[in-house]
Amino acid sequence: MYVVLAILLCSFYGFYIGKKKPLKLIQNKDLSKLNSNPKYYGYYIFLWCLIPALITFFTLNFFSNFLIKQIVLDLVPEIETISKTNIGFIYDQIKNMASEKVDAFNTDEKLILASEKYNELISIYNASIFLICTCLSAILLIFFQKKINIEFPARKKVEKFIEFFLLICSIVAVLTTIGIILSLFFESLRFFKQISFLDFIFGLHWSPQIAIREGQVGSSGVFGSIPVLTGTFLITFIAMIVAVPVGIFSAIYLSDYAHKKVRSTLKPLIEILAGIPTVVYGFFAALTVGPFIRMTGESIGLDIVSESALCAGVVMGIMIIPFISSLSDDIILAVPQNLKDGSYALGATKSETMKKVILPAALPGIVGSILLAVSRAIGETMIVVMAAGMSARLTANPFEAVTTVTVQIVTLLVGDQEFDNPKTLAAFALGLELFILTLFLNLIALRVVRKYREKYE
Repeated sequence: MYVVLAILLCSFYGFYIGKKKPLKLIQNKDLSKLNSNPKYYGYYIFLWCLIPALITFFTLNFFSNFLIKQIVLDLVPEIETISKTNIGFIYDQIKNMASEKVDAFNTDEKLILASEKYNELISIYNASIFLICTCLSAILLIFFQKKINIEFPARKKVEKFIEFFLLICSIVAVLTTIGIILSLFFESLRFFKQISFLDFIFGLHWSPQIAIREGQVGSSGVFGSIPVLTGTFLITFIAMIVAVPVGIFSAIYLSDYAHKKVRSTLKPLIEILAGIPTVVYGFFAALTVGPFIRMTGESIGLDIVSESALCAGVVMGIMIIPFISSLSDDIILAVPQNLKDGSYALGATKSETMKKVILPAALPGIVGSILLAVSRAIGETMIVVMAAGMSARLTANPFEAVTTVTVQIVTLLVGDQEFDNPKTLAAFALGLELFILTLFLNLIALRVVRKYREKYE
């Protein structure tokens, strides 16, 4: 913490020096003689003092932690006989003993020497890294402030750095996506080495219980994903039936029909729905909507359980209304005004203009908002757990309890799990399957958007 603070102080001081020095080099404060605005000279020195020092800090921090761990663990007696799983626990115990977070009953005498060595190495590390990073930042400040002169192109240098930073951010985003895909893919391969791919894709039963002892009932487990996917799409379908009409119609009303005062009041109220935590929606579904649907069904002779796909879908639809309404409203307002004026000039009514001109022009954006809502619905977990249950049933009946892919992923990964059995690895297979399905949905939506897109100049 102190190291970062020292680097920041040195960098801000470099900004101050860099901004003031070019003003001293010109007469009568005529800024036209400078190659760049004075603030760019300050930014130039600020970046050179900050970035290399931070890179050095994080690099030394990474390698020093690894080195300290190796040195400290070498002092533990019989470290070669300890399993890899317990080594991490022992190292945590050494750090706790070094920080005096354990009492006398939890102190292991065999680890006292290692904890003392840990404290010694940490003290050396803290002093060294503070000295190295602070000196580096100061040296860079002195070196680069000497390069500043009237003709120095500070603005171009700073802009090149910003372009490089944006490129790095883009590369990180792409690599993160690739990393997620590869992690899902390789863990899923491990799963399919133990469970048949066809059984997983086309299986009609889901019961991923693996026995913890030999001879236990259900030791093999059943990993048919069809019931889980059916529940996912059933709840999502119900949610979209609720959210799409309400969201689009409310966007149409707010954009073209509502008075400005009404719009300024209603739109923030609708957007508040997006800020409510999903667990609150879950309580609302479990305590209010579920019992209401059950009692309504009983009054007309239908057998509806409190935890049903209908309950979860309705509440989820209410939750995602703002995603469609707010985005569609902004997209409709972004349609060029001259298109509307031309329609009105030809004698079209407001309703005809909306149907024939505005909605076709805004269709790509509206489809995008619906896709965002679908992705939000597919990825929801808390509402499903509290309102639809966790039982995997192969049914299209919205009055029964079902489960979804995300709920099963959470269930499979709860607790301390070893990633060497089908029950745990099934979570990655479900994740990969859901990723591929949503990818196909996006591709279909893109084809729809391209087909109906209209370009306006």
